[in-house]
Amino acid sequence: MKLKTLVTAIGAAIALSSAGLVQAASEIQWWHAMGGKLGEKVVEIADGFNASQSDYKLMPVYKGNYTETMTAAIAAFRARQQPHIVQVFEVGTASMMAAKGAIYPVYQLMTDAGEAFDPADYMASVTGYYTDTDGNMLSMPFNSSTPVLYYNRTAFEKAGIAEAPKTWPEVEAAAMKAQAAGYPCGFTTGWQSWVQIENFSAWHDQPIGTRANGFAGLDTEFVINSPVHVKHIGQLAEWQKSKIFDYGGRRSDSAPKFYGQECVMYMNSSASYAGVKANAKDFEFGVSALPYWPDIDSAPQNTIIGGATLWVLQGHDAEEYKGVAQFFSYLSSAEVQADWHQFTGYLPITTAAYELTKSQGFYDANPGTDVAIMQMTGKAPTQNSKGLRFGSFVQIRDIINEELESIWAGDKSAQEGLDAAVARGNELLRKFEAAN
Repeated sequence: MKLKTLVTAIGAAIALSSAGLVQAASEIQWWHAMGGKLGEKVVEIADGFNASQSDYKLMPVYKGNYTETMTAAIAAFRARQQPHIVQVFEVGTASMMAAKGAIYPVYQLMTDAGEAFDPADYMASVTGYYTDTDGNMLSMPFNSSTPVLYYNRTAFEKAGIAEAPKTWPEVEAAAMKAQAAGYPCGFTTGWQSWVQIENFSAWHDQPIGTRANGFAGLDTEFVINSPVHVKHIGQLAEWQKSKIFDYGGRRSDSAPKFYGQECVMYMNSSASYAGVKANAKDFEFGVSALPYWPDIDSAPQNTIIGGATLWVLQGHDAEEYKGVAQFFSYLSSAEVQADWHQFTGYLPITTAAYELTKSQGFYDANPGTDVAIMQMTGKAPTQNSKGLRFGSFVQIRDIINEELESIWAGDKSAQEGLDAAVARGNELLRKFEAAN
């Protein structure tokens, strides 16, 4: 009897174990580049999805900054150890599109998984950056932002500046008044290539390159050495001499100049809002649109996005891809997107999320948080302001940064530096074209 009882118990244990294996949730790997508070929010989103169903377990994994995350994903794919989802910043779009056989386009994924999916639900100014020539969405928008102007409202009041400057001449006037009131620096900028070249071009309806900024083909060339670009960069170089403008680094390294009230204006991502709010401890701040040159008739046009989207990589089971599609539906819901938008300052990727945020009174309670949306949607994008799609642009941004730094240092004129950026950038474009 004891033996029979033991066999029965073992059989029951095996049955339970087998049932557990059958019912175990399929794991979905999500590699991302969100550190700090943003990384905590990513984990919160994943936990919310996991709690909403029991078939899949989403596993968010921080892989470093944008460049590091993209590089890690490429290496993992070559080793056949790729994640299901990888977060890639906007300038990596062309490289991801060129990775034939590696990408599972989002529009196809959603169709194959039977998930409801209507591209019209998403903001056109966001999705246009990530669609093919037929208008199909290739990746899932996640954290999209656009640059805005942050200003020290307290300093403005002290200096007798009535309102945020709308034009570049008004920026100069405000900076000089602030300096006269005892503030060392007028303005600084984060992500100088993105803000002062890429978005400057779109905001003034100027091309960055030929062939519709690369959307119409790989045989494109840069044109950021145009008279408009040379005038703008040349003026910043001149302002650098008197600290009307003060350079502080390639990414967001200049933020402390604004937080410490050295500079009274700061141009950077709308997604910097949470950081500005947390660090502006001794002064009130405001948010306004980027300035424009009033002698350019087409300005202001619309700004373009930064941030990143979620790309799906091939090589996993169909059942797991159903989980990825379900997660994308969850991520795109108005409630999740509105919460992400309000917490981070990134744009709401759907109209429903924007309307929900508006109905909740968020914009009234947090003035300026809708500036980015107005910049992006005020005018229909042109081929100059839809975005950019250049191969090897991660490396080309480094080239632009190097040349801008030579200009700020006085080693090159604006014309010389931008001519060099165009020549060096075009070399990489030709290499990318030859390889694809």
